[in-house]
Amino acid sequence: MMPQKPFHARLPFFYGWFIVGAAALITFSSGPGQSYTFSVIIDPILDETGYSRTLLSSLYAAGTVVSALMTLVIGRLVDRYGARRMLGVVAVLFALASLGLAQARGVVGLFLGFAGLRALGQGSLPVIATLLTAQWFVRYRGRAMALVTMGFALSNAFFPPFTQLLVSNLGWRGSYVALAALLAAVLLPAMLIARDRPETLGLFPDGAASPPAHETASDSGASAAAPTLRSPSFWLLALPLAVGPFVVTALVFHQVSIFAERGLSPAIAAGVFVPFSAAAAGATLLGGFLVERFKPKRVLLGNLLLMTSAIAMLRLVQDPASATSYVILLGASSGLQSVVQGVAWATYYGRQGLGRLQGNAAMVTISAAALAPLPLAAWQQSAGSYIPGLTAMIALPLLGALLLLRFQPRHG
Repeated sequence: MMPQKPFHARLPFFYGWFIVGAAALITFSSGPGQSYTFSVIIDPILDETGYSRTLLSSLYAAGTVVSALMTLVIGRLVDRYGARRMLGVVAVLFALASLGLAQARGVVGLFLGFAGLRALGQGSLPVIATLLTAQWFVRYRGRAMALVTMGFALSNAFFPPFTQLLVSNLGWRGSYVALAALLAAVLLPAMLIARDRPETLGLFPDGAASPPAHETASDSGASAAAPTLRSPSFWLLALPLAVGPFVVTALVFHQVSIFAERGLSPAIAAGVFVPFSAAAAGATLLGGFLVERFKPKRVLLGNLLLMTSAIAMLRLVQDPASATSYVILLGASSGLQSVVQGVAWATYYGRQGLGRLQGNAAMVTISAAALAPLPLAAWQQSAGSYIPGLTAMIALPLLGALLLLRFQPRHG
């Protein structure tokens, strides 16, 4: 009797597409640690504690700094122990952090709750999902990453209204208890499916019959050739990639308050996440093919211009129709950004030692997101309006585009 073939060998398609599904579950599950979910609970926390918006923004920023530092660690740990093992550790800690925020008291308690959720949800889970996908695909990395980042789009659509429903019925503390249970249910299948690299199953990226040609020739020097935090080439790509998360985090974090200034209700501010997510989903799918055809640098340049138009549109929002137009622009920009963010470093520097490089890049991105809510909050508090801050923000994507024009990739 012949031994039965392993499961992956009996599949009519490449096991990497199971990995894509698992990584999409991971990105979806990052929602409780993302700004779009926090935007729903910020005002209830302010109402309960009496803290100022600037203080809470500062606590959130400090918590996000911890998230940025965590990405330096998680990338190196994935390189050493593998994405699957680290996913199990992060999933357990993330659920515990959600329970922790539900019990938080005082400034220190809120900081620790924000730090835990941001470090594990915003920082660690997306890095793990990106590294998994980048290891399993090379030729089809763009479309694979697009499907993975659809998890973010679904998360954007699901968590704000779902959390708003939970807050209305359970309060903001009870909502994070419920979210902890949801995290456990969603991340368990992802842990069971995940495998670190195709080579662990005797496969090659994309289901090909041999390793990628450029890897067979250059893998031994890939890690040494990758830029470090002291390399100008690293910053010429990392800073333009960080512009999008800075802008989107700032605008989403203060969305309820910005819309209130324009005469729009919290229900509208939460409801427009649905068209935001639809636009992000469409742009994500398109972006997967664009980065394979035109490469990440060109797609990122176009996206920075799209982001400029979204910020300009927000200054004109005054009714639900204009609010919807604004979030469609911002959502499309966010979708394209997520694909470029996922594929850029692996495209230009290869798979070997990718955890360290991706972790360094994520640290820059998350640091930018950490700072994002504070300037707008301080500007609004001093000027009495968000308009001056939004006007100044228009310059950021343009500056990012100028830096990106100077970036010269290693290969790809």
